[in-house]
Amino acid sequence: MFVHPDEDTRTDGGFQGERAVLAGYLRDQRLTLELKCAGLDAEALARRSVEPSNLSLLGLVRHLAGVEQYWFRQVMAGQDVRRHYRSEDEPAGEFTGAVADPAVVADAWATWRAEVAFAEQLVAQAPSLDVTGDAGGTGGAGGAGGAGDEPMELREVMVHMIEEYARHNGHADFLRERIDGRVGQ
Repeated sequence: MFVHPDEDTRTDGGFQGERAVLAGYLRDQRLTLELKCAGLDAEALARRSVEPSNLSLLGLVRHLAGVEQYWFRQVMAGQDVRRHYRSEDEPAGEFTGAVADPAVVADAWATWRAEVAFAEQLVAQAPSLDVTGDAGGTGGAGGAGGAGDEPMELREVMVHMIEEYARHNGHADFLRERIDGRVGQ
């Protein structure tokens, strides 16, 4: 086990109401990502899975910061912001730039936490889960699952984010096992 069950900050369901269910499960997926990365130094976080893949735990943190930014800042809040870690010249920059440097690690966690905080505030302040955002005019989902030109409800974005984290937390399981043999939770 990564942590003793008494020390695990994640919940085991028990949420009441649609917003609480979606926000609770998304929070738990975010906490799982942190758990999978806990206790590792920059070198371990940047370690690639297997050649030729550029997948690493640090790359996942950077990628998920960008996914949070896209869906909550760009799609739901309509902000026109420069994407974290990627550009036209470096479309996979969140992974290729995930190098074993403590400053890169600190930046990745700070960026991810800032995007999570923005998303949590947006969800908490939304009048309902029926509010919509426009994925069509924000430069594409960037590998985060596309919405085309259709407006998307906040509830659908939250379900998508749960799916996004669940998939990448599965990758994180394998990456962590390859790094130090830890599995589970």
